[in-house]
Amino acid sequence: MEWIAVLGAVFAIFLPALVLPGPDFIGVVRSSMVHGTRAGLLTSLGVASCLGLYATLSLLGLSAILVEYQMLAFAVRVGGGLYLAWLGARLLFSRPDPLEIDTADRRSGRSPFTFGFTVTLTNPKAVVLFTSVFATSVTPDMPVWVMVAMVALVVASAASWYTLVTLFISSPPVLSRFSRARSAIERVAGACFIGIGGLILADSRTPLSPS
Repeated sequence: MEWIAVLGAVFAIFLPALVLPGPDFIGVVRSSMVHGTRAGLLTSLGVASCLGLYATLSLLGLSAILVEYQMLAFAVRVGGGLYLAWLGARLLFSRPDPLEIDTADRRSGRSPFTFGFTVTLTNPKAVVLFTSVFATSVTPDMPVWVMVAMVALVVASAASWYTLVTLFISSPPVLSRFSRARSAIERVAGACFIGIGGLILADSRTPLSPS
């Protein structure tokens, strides 16, 4: 019962953070609106998989390493901020190609799964979240099953949330309303990625704290 309470306390913090819009949310919405349901679901799976990877690494001690070596944490945040800003600039200033829903990613060779995974991988806010919540909840006597359950719940909750987002955004009524606004959607997504990247860069010198 004690470990169930620990899981409940951890996810009482994680779930609201998951639902709040960030680069992951923007990436899933953009894929769903521009490329359709299949791409949105694959992007969601990429996001969920990377969050599961971050949770696993945090529980294995990556967070402690980043807290101990602040220059490494600084490099991670700078790299992530620059990538998101670069991705945003591409969306903001490039002209969208003619699109057939659910086939564009296969034609261009881009993988929606990789897109979702990379956006999450380069989001240092995920590192901060798992540093402050997951890694600090681990104790020497914590059973392995509890840590496995944490990672499984991260993946399941992220996949469930972003699947709901995808199914709503890519539904025919929503798509029919926004299909002619694709260019504007790309521009808004690009501006959001640039803004988030800028905020991450501005915060990159703030020491990473375990609490």
